Amino acid sequence: MFMFHNDLLKDKVIVITGGGTGLGRAIGERYLQLGAKLAIASRRIEVLQEAAQEMTKDGGEVFYKSCDVRDPSEVVKLFDAIFAHYGKIDVLVNNAAGNFISPTERLSSRAVDSILNIVLHGTFYCTLELGKRWIQENQSGTMLNIVTTYAASGAGSGYVVPSAAAKAGVLSLTRSLAVEWAKYGIRQVAIAPGMFPTEGAWSRLVPSADIGDRLLQRVPLQRTGNKSELANLAAFLVSDEAAYINGEVVTIDGGEWLQGAGEFNELIDLSAEDWDHLSAIMRQK
Repeated sequence: MFMFHNDLLKDKVIVITGGGTGLGRAIGERYLQLGAKLAIASRRIEVLQEAAQEMTKDGGEVFYKSCDVRDPSEVVKLFDAIFAHYGKIDVLVNNAAGNFISPTERLSSRAVDSILNIVLHGTFYCTLELGKRWIQENQSGTMLNIVTTYAASGAGSGYVVPSAAAKAGVLSLTRSLAVEWAKYGIRQVAIAPGMFPTEGAWSRLVPSADIGDRLLQRVPLQRTGNKSELANLAAFLVSDEAAYINGEVVTIDGGEWLQGAGEFNELIDLSAEDWDHLSAIMRQK
């Protein structure tokens, strides 16, 4: 059962970077179900081709083109091709990303650049190229950026420092352009997902069951997110029903960042007997 009427995104042309796999694909599938026309991009053409075939087996239209968002010239060619195919673009979802866990002192400059170039530079290149075209053609549009909880909270995170820095930059880009480009009818929104397991990316961030269990203990709802939950949020934010939301980042993490933010939240592990014991001690003070 869908939470939206099935023509919520009818005839909207939506571009998703990193749209052939993981969360990008899940978002795209929901967009198709709601009437959108898709363009998906990533570096591997064979992945895009397979995804497009599978995503359209029940109908819908998916245009695909390989693009390395780290290369501004490829970004230009991507949007040229999409405009040539569809004649317009209504929504851009900046989803392409990269991440892995590592002590920061072990990183090389090349490792740092591998994340910054995709997440920060790639998002900026796509945003700038499409934004210029929209402004020149006097066309309104919506840009949705996928960030992270540790960027949205402003706390950052150890062991994923290049990602934390890059995603914080993307969030700042979102909020800055929300003000600057609003006069052109261009709206900026962002989503900060928590734990949403996906093939590939998840293995680089949670390489062992022990780490997975430790991370899950930080989530008050005691579960990971479902891709459909994120896809529904992404559908709402780019729809005309959310037209007054601008510059906002919506966190969807089961309460994880709030648990880490509260000074005494770690007391959640205490049993009833522990509380009885502490109460008895406090009454003696």
